[in-house]
Amino acid sequence: MLNKKLLIIIVAALFVTQSYSQEEEFIPDYTNTQTHSIVELKEQEFGVKPKNIILLIGDGMGVAQIFSGITANAGMLNINHMKHIGFSQTQSANKYITDSAAGGTAISTGQRVDNGAIAVDAQGKAIPTILEISEQNGKATGLVSTSAITHATPASFIAHQTSRKMYEQIAADFLKTDIDIFIGGGKNNFTKREDGKDLTKELKNKGYQVFTSIKDSENVTQAPIAIFTADEHNPRVAERGDMLIQATNKALEVLSTDPDGFFIMIEGSQIDWGGHDNSTPFIVTEMLDFDKAVGAALEFAAKDGETLVIVTADHETGGMAITDGSFEEKSVTGSYTTTGHTAVMVPVFSYGPGAEEFIGIYKNTEIFKKMMKMFDF
Repeated sequence: MLNKKLLIIIVAALFVTQSYSQEEEFIPDYTNTQTHSIVELKEQEFGVKPKNIILLIGDGMGVAQIFSGITANAGMLNINHMKHIGFSQTQSANKYITDSAAGGTAISTGQRVDNGAIAVDAQGKAIPTILEISEQNGKATGLVSTSAITHATPASFIAHQTSRKMYEQIAADFLKTDIDIFIGGGKNNFTKREDGKDLTKELKNKGYQVFTSIKDSENVTQAPIAIFTADEHNPRVAERGDMLIQATNKALEVLSTDPDGFFIMIEGSQIDWGGHDNSTPFIVTEMLDFDKAVGAALEFAAKDGETLVIVTADHETGGMAITDGSFEEKSVTGSYTTTGHTAVMVPVFSYGPGAEEFIGIYKNTEIFKKMMKMFDF
């Protein structure tokens, strides 16, 4: 017969397991049925400093997530073109394991903050972001996300709030900037608000052209532009289709008209969600979708010659390990250590003028400092 103390421990363990149960059943295996083509880039020499920076963040993307994509795409991703590689240490100000708010803020501001904070310090004081500083120095700016545009990672580049959960306040912060184009979900945070305001009307009063699909904006290139692709978060890639690469191309089309250059952050949000679900199909399909956006950015940079492309992550999610796979069969088997984030370093890939600056092992805050150096700010 079990003693009373042991029985309490077992019951407690079962409760914890149920509390952190996954949204969908653990799925370890995935076989890709359709690879995507890789852009062709010629070897070329770049200048020392870029006029433009395209920062792509694969939320929750560690080396296992990247290699799962490489395997499922028969051995090659667009990321493979990026020969300058470093590693970012992702810890936050108060936790060994960061969340996306603090992880994004470290990259956007060069300061480590507590988990949950959006570009504010411990006293709640706003910290200027690379997007805001770029704007102040005459550059065009943009944000793209496959989540709500008010979610932690994009928010950390444009908003200043003590909690990532303050979605309506984050939405209001967009009106305090002159961002040239933003594309993502989260329309309800602008329109169905507790204060009764319709911030899309205020955006229009500021001169924004507001759309509810990328297609509706296809003949418009004059900034400022706001494109809402979903009321809340965008659905998974199987439902949203090529939204991310279309949004990337649209944003680059608009921003490249500015003679002073631009800064843009583009997020593949749902790699992270696949990690939380311990779902290999979810991770791989989102990873492949993100890589298509990377390809679009690289193609633009190769043609432009003055654009630095940086690809990194805010943290790794799921503790993913690849336990089996096949390049020929485009199959991947994953195993996981957690449904949360982990503390491991994440890669930083770079391409274009100044790419060599991003080699090495450094804190996540250094990405901001290196971008500031590249822009001479």
